[in-house]
Amino acid sequence: MNIKKIARIRRATKLRKNLQKLKMIRLSIHRTSRHIYAQIISVNNKILITASTLEKKIKKKLIYTGNIKSAIFIGKKIATRAIKYGILNISFDRSGFKYHGRIKALANAARQTGLKF
Repeated sequence: MNIKKIARIRRATKLRKNLQKLKMIRLSIHRTSRHIYAQIISVNNKILITASTLEKKIKKKLIYTGNIKSAIFIGKKIATRAIKYGILNISFDRSGFKYHGRIKALANAARQTGLKF
């Protein structure tokens, strides 16, 4: 495996162990070079809400799905779906990715839309 990927997985496992101790609902992010995915996961690891650039309605609105503009759109979409579901307070699980670029843009968009973390 790639050294970068091993480091990311190590960071992710550390972070998730701490989040399990807190027993909070979490917003989990995954990114690839072409897409970005967001999931809200309950305390017992069940997926409650999802949003990604692979959804047909979202894909039609975006020209390119692997940039900051699409990350902002997904952040707003996941936040509005969570608020409709009644979720306001969450913890942010960045899945070991460094907090910059698309991850930071998604998190800030979710915060501005109404999620607290």
